[in-house]
Amino acid sequence: MNEVRAIEALPTRPERIVEPTNSRLARMRFLSRLLDNAILLPGGYRIGLDPLMGLVPGVGDFLGGTLSLWMIYDAARLGISKRTLARMGLNVLLDSTVGAVPVVGDVMDALWKSNARNMRLVEAEYQPGQKGRTFVRIGFTFLVIVLSIYAAMLGSVYLALKGLIALFS
Repeated sequence: MNEVRAIEALPTRPERIVEPTNSRLARMRFLSRLLDNAILLPGGYRIGLDPLMGLVPGVGDFLGGTLSLWMIYDAARLGISKRTLARMGLNVLLDSTVGAVPVVGDVMDALWKSNARNMRLVEAEYQPGQKGRTFVRIGFTFLVIVLSIYAAMLGSVYLALKGLIALFS
């Protein structure tokens, strides 16, 4: 009889409630982890593919910036507020601009982790029933953001190369 009471007294685990995952949100989580936290280094620190891609001059930073912009696009389509989208854009702008500078940018990519920061911003605001935006509503604004981030990346590469040339001439 005591055994029956002991079994009844054990706490039961509640059923896990799993809501349907939005495909955009799932893609954003995957990209964020892939770019910023996919590789475990000795000592427990994680880096992603973003700083590794940055080692390839020009192409790596361009690709990393493009994938980060894709996350912002998906966040806009999910209906995330314009203020949060602006913060996400500033994170990517800082990461991409400094990331385009050789060596310093690669260290910045490994430490700043703009995609993980942006994912935290999205998850803090996203509601499953939230009404999203259509491409038409965000198209022009997104185009302006993309062009400004790419222009900032090219500008930082130009300034870094100009500084290197000045050192050796």
